[in-house]
Amino acid sequence: KFKNEVDGSQVDLTPDRSIEIQNRLGADVIMAFDECTPYPADHALAATGVRRTLSWMERCMKAHARSDDQALFGIVQGSVYPELRRSCADALVALDLPGYAIGGVSVGEGHALLCKITDSTTPHLPEDKPRYLMGVGLPEDVLAAIGYGIDMFDCVIPTRYARSATLFTSRGRIRLTHRRYRRDAYPIDPSCDCFACAGGFTRAYIHHLFAANEILSAILASIHNVRFYQRLVAGARAAIEQGAYADFHRDFLAQYSGDAKS
Repeated sequence: KFKNEVDGSQVDLTPDRSIEIQNRLGADVIMAFDECTPYPADHALAATGVRRTLSWMERCMKAHARSDDQALFGIVQGSVYPELRRSCADALVALDLPGYAIGGVSVGEGHALLCKITDSTTPHLPEDKPRYLMGVGLPEDVLAAIGYGIDMFDCVIPTRYARSATLFTSRGRIRLTHRRYRRDAYPIDPSCDCFACAGGFTRAYIHHLFAANEILSAILASIHNVRFYQRLVAGARAAIEQGAYADFHRDFLAQYSGDAKS
């Protein structure tokens, strides 16, 4: 329940209403209405979230009016408790859905717990259907999750970070508002083929755009960050096809650090 920001009226968002909206939007993949348990959460709260998520899943399926052209995914909840994750996954798999998501792993758990939860949950989801990790977007998290069998991701990090001048490179993140980039004539990442890097836009110029509060700064930074992720997952896919994913993952992390110094 929340208030309409225009007229102050109360809005009730239910599982049924959520599916109705998504049906009207026409997305190829739509998500069940779940309860994303906060972190930290005790076992009782997490168990309540699982029960509610599964109950709402049934309502979502009944409300889904476009099953012929929209894939409704279920969402596995259960916080950091493996037995809850497994029971939720088993119940959703029994419904034979088009795909399955793992939720509640980007609400403050950190990399180690994210890996633990994903590693313990993914084996309970079918290998022949998409497995989607919700809200995860740091390169080190994405690559770890791919290693556990995750197929799909969504995250605001590429564009949110871009708007604050944080850009991803093969050697780590750089913050272009830092004064060290005022006279830096290099592209954002010399190894990148995006419009910003290949088009002659230097770090110094983009630094100037951010300083001048020009919208082009966020546009170029977003183009670069999105392309960084495209290249990252393309490299991961190629490595998987060659049977060399572990080597790809190791080599990437050896070069990449969270915050680059140049």
